[in-house]
Amino acid sequence: MDLIKLTISEAKKGLKKKEFSARELTENYLERIKKLNPQLNAFITVCEKEALESADHADKLILQGETWEAQPLLGIPFSMKDVYSTKNIRTTAGSKILENYLPPYNASVYQKLIDSGAILLGKTNCDAWGHGSSTENSDFGPTKNPWNLDYVPGGSSGGSAAVLAADMTIFEIGEDTGGSIRLPSAFCATVGLKVTYGRVSRYGAISYASSLDSMGPMGKNVSDVAEILSVIAGSDSHDATSSPRPVEDYSSSLNQDIKGLKIGIPSEFFSKGLNSEIKDAINKALQIFKEKGAEIVDISLPHTEDGIATYYLIASSETSSNLARYDGIRFGNDREYFGQEAKKRIMLGTYALSSGYYDQYYLKAQKVRSLIKNDFEKAFNKCEVILAPVSPIPPFKLGEKIADPLQMYLVDVYTVLINLAGIPSLALPCGFSKAGLPIGMQIIGPQFSEKSLLNVGYQYEQATDWQKMKPEL
Repeated sequence: MDLIKLTISEAKKGLKKKEFSARELTENYLERIKKLNPQLNAFITVCEKEALESADHADKLILQGETWEAQPLLGIPFSMKDVYSTKNIRTTAGSKILENYLPPYNASVYQKLIDSGAILLGKTNCDAWGHGSSTENSDFGPTKNPWNLDYVPGGSSGGSAAVLAADMTIFEIGEDTGGSIRLPSAFCATVGLKVTYGRVSRYGAISYASSLDSMGPMGKNVSDVAEILSVIAGSDSHDATSSPRPVEDYSSSLNQDIKGLKIGIPSEFFSKGLNSEIKDAINKALQIFKEKGAEIVDISLPHTEDGIATYYLIASSETSSNLARYDGIRFGNDREYFGQEAKKRIMLGTYALSSGYYDQYYLKAQKVRSLIKNDFEKAFNKCEVILAPVSPIPPFKLGEKIADPLQMYLVDVYTVLINLAGIPSLALPCGFSKAGLPIGMQIIGPQFSEKSLLNVGYQYEQATDWQKMKPEL
């Protein structure tokens, strides 16, 4: 049995049957990390000592009869984007400013995971502070795409998707401010969920743009993502923006029939600028949904073209405020260690918030944000979910867009709207380009429709094998 290929459900089954121990499972992943990380640069910090201690503890609990009902992820190794505070474990946000920072507390998401019995393997690489679409802005060097080492894995959670695609972890926790879970998932042929704003606590996660940041699960398939979400979702007294809505059992309805489901296709997402191979892949996915009885509906999101400008004004304004705390007194190195991309966004945001420009830029962007949210609300009066590309282009080469910020920003043209609206979106693989690079699509729903999105994604996944394909490394 190849332990690194296992999904969560397969690993739990093997642990229950005593086919292998949590330590053996963890050791296999640690060995895989040692072998592949030098070429992929996907992990910033590897927690070998802590992981093995946690695995031994899990094995003791299993021998004592501890059930997976009490600890649903007992003995399951995972990794996290390096933006989550992990007590006494280095947390950098991909920036040299926090190169040696050891948090004194745990992020709520991390606490829920270790309380459920999961085992942290390490912290994965990302664009510094979440600023980027390629992971080339990491102060610890770029991560490479496991499908082709000359290409980017997407960003900012590029390390997160790369370790999943390369079987260096069973599951991953990413973070999505403008597409940072979905773009890497699409570029690396993994599954990632951007949740409804407030569905998962942000407490203990290093902020990029506080009104846009969403914590979310990334996995090898839809059922894994559903299981992780059931653990990490829920209200949190430490986060006033977390929702008090009850947490659903997201795995319980993955076999629901989608006959009669209305799937909206936004005309603005399929116009000029969309790569023809991506368009073809999504049309083939649509055909699968039609065969399952879904109804295709044409819809419009008229403020799509305003999304990038609106997003970067709001996100840069909020990041200029959030990064002001890194003054070299409390967290480590001083502001001289900010990279070029962080400096650019701080200056843009500070300008947009300054006296005389606040109304002209930031306030106007917030008004357009309301119009974008209204666009989605009107669309969901006609359909139950929306099917769309994640990116207008397939993965691009390392260095190809780094010198042209506008071209880099446009990679997120289909993802930022979802964060501005605060709604959920599930990204999953739907094909490969002629060059052998992954293509992904996203299924978008109204607020708190994660259960429905996961079921729709699962139905598609059962009819295809994209999620089973792996890069040769």
